[in-house]
Amino acid sequence: MKRSISGIQPSGILHLGNYFGAMKQFIENQNKYEGFYFIADYHSLTSLTDPKALRENSYNIVLDYLALGLDPEKSTIFLQSDVPEHTELMWLLSNITPVGLLERGHSYKDKVAKGFTPNTGLLTYPVLMAADILMYNADIVPVGKDQKQHLEMTRDIALKFNQQYGVELFKLPEPQILENLAVIPGTDGQKMSKSYGNTINMFASKKELKKQVMSIVTDSTPLEEPKNPENNIVKLYELFASKEQVEEMKNKFIAGNYGYGHAKTELLNAILEYFKDAREKREELANNMEYVEEVLAKGAAKAREIARAQITAAKTAVGLIGNIYKK
Repeated sequence: MKRSISGIQPSGILHLGNYFGAMKQFIENQNKYEGFYFIADYHSLTSLTDPKALRENSYNIVLDYLALGLDPEKSTIFLQSDVPEHTELMWLLSNITPVGLLERGHSYKDKVAKGFTPNTGLLTYPVLMAADILMYNADIVPVGKDQKQHLEMTRDIALKFNQQYGVELFKLPEPQILENLAVIPGTDGQKMSKSYGNTINMFASKKELKKQVMSIVTDSTPLEEPKNPENNIVKLYELFASKEQVEEMKNKFIAGNYGYGHAKTELLNAILEYFKDAREKREELANNMEYVEEVLAKGAAKAREIARAQITAAKTAVGLIGNIYKK
C-alpha cells in the first residue's frame, strides 16, 4: 500500500474549502493509501500567538476529521508536536537548504509584499514541511495548488540530501491535486480562506451557517429579471447537488422571477443535508473527549515508531554518532 501524508494548520475553524480541497481526499483515499494525517500545530506558530485558540483549534480539527469519516483504524491521526523527530529532521535538512530557495517561496514573498513582518519560522516553513513529508517516505501528498511549490521544494531537498550523503533515504513524493476542486469560492468570490474572512463553516450552528450563506455577494439584478447562472451560489451548489439539480437552478436564474435569496436557501439546505450525519456525529464526539485523546495517543505512538527509524537513518547518514535509538 502506498503512503499518503498531509497536515492542516489549526489556525482557525475549518471550512468548505478545507473539506473539498483536502479532507474529502483523505477520507476517499483510506482504502487506497496508508494515510498519515496530522494537525500541523508547529506550523501554526508562524502566525497564531493565542495559546487558548491553538488548543481549541487543534481539538476541533481532530473532531472534524473523525466526524467526517476519517477512520483511526485505517489512518494515523496525530499532532505534529507529539512527534519531536519532525523538528530534529528539520534541522538536518536546514543545513543543506539554500536560503535563496526559501526566499523564492511564493507564500513567503506574498506575505512580505502584503506588509507581513516575517519571522524565521515563516521563512523556514518549507523545511519543516519537507521534514513532515520525508519522515514517513510518503508516496503522495494531497495539496492545494498554493502548496505545490512547497512540495517541489521538498523534492529538491530530498534529492540534495540523498546526493550529498550518498544514500537513498528519502523518496521523492508526488502531489495529488484535484484540479476542479483546487479553488473553492468564498462568500466574496475570492478563494475561500480564513484570512479573507469569507468562509462557510460546515460545523457552524444552523443560525451561523445561515448567516454565512446569506452573506454571499451578489449583484442588484431585480427579482423578476433573468440573471447570470454562472455565479458564486451556483458554483458552491455544484459541490452538493446532482447535475440535474444544478441545471434546474441555472434555468431558474435564466428564466427570471427567481431571486438570489431563493438560491441561497436551496444552497443552505443542501449543505445541511450533505453534512447531516457528520454534524450529529461531531456532537457525540465532543461529549467523549477521552476517545479523542486516545485516538491522538495511538496515532502519535505509531507515527513515532516510524519517525524514530527514519531519524536514526538520517543521523547516521550525516555522521552523528550519539543516537539514543541505537541503544
